[in-house]
Amino acid sequence: MLDEFVKLIPQDLLQRSGAVFYSGRKAFSTPSSLYILGLNPGGSPKEQADDTVEKHTEEVLKSKPEYWSEYKDEVWRLGSSEGTSGMQPRILHLLSKVILDPRNVPASNVIFERSAREKDIKSRFRELVELCWPFHKAVIEQLGVRVVLCFGKSSGYWVREKLQANTFVEEFVEKNNRHWKSATYKNSSGIAVVVATHPSIADWTNPKADPSHLVKKMLEVHN
Repeated sequence: MLDEFVKLIPQDLLQRSGAVFYSGRKAFSTPSSLYILGLNPGGSPKEQADDTVEKHTEEVLKSKPEYWSEYKDEVWRLGSSEGTSGMQPRILHLLSKVILDPRNVPASNVIFERSAREKDIKSRFRELVELCWPFHKAVIEQLGVRVVLCFGKSSGYWVREKLQANTFVEEFVEKNNRHWKSATYKNSSGIAVVVATHPSIADWTNPKADPSHLVKKMLEVHN
């Protein structure tokens, strides 16, 4: 199954700065009700020019442990420890609330190419989404995914469009002054797309901003 997914990584992106797999071989080789999708890898494509999609894929296939998670096992900031920087603790919090091990949950990004900001790839957005979608489609179908958790509106928009998840289920409004919303949608096959606030800016560990229950409810429906 994993080999089939690797073959679907666009050849045009292999030498671009970026990454496909945010969890290891085991997560992409066994059935999973949940699939996690960010928008695209962050960082600097210039400073990380050598960190290509091809190189990172080879590392995941051959060097990293079978059970591995970008969010739990990687150090994102010099001087910190694994899983403690940026949005890592927020994602780990949500997964703990739905009682899932991050090393067992397949995770990726809608777009595999790295950019410092979303606007940097705006003109190529649809092109990149179309290039990467066959990979995600295969993961969802082959692993039996029933819930896709999307970080932010941009990734959520594209995933909803591709899965035709147009039926509104419910929403969660943050209990603070900004009142940001997370929402769940379904398609005709019952696959749910949870469009959550982006954990790079929303603190999911704060009960007033935690959308975990949206994911939990959808997973319970399919258990």
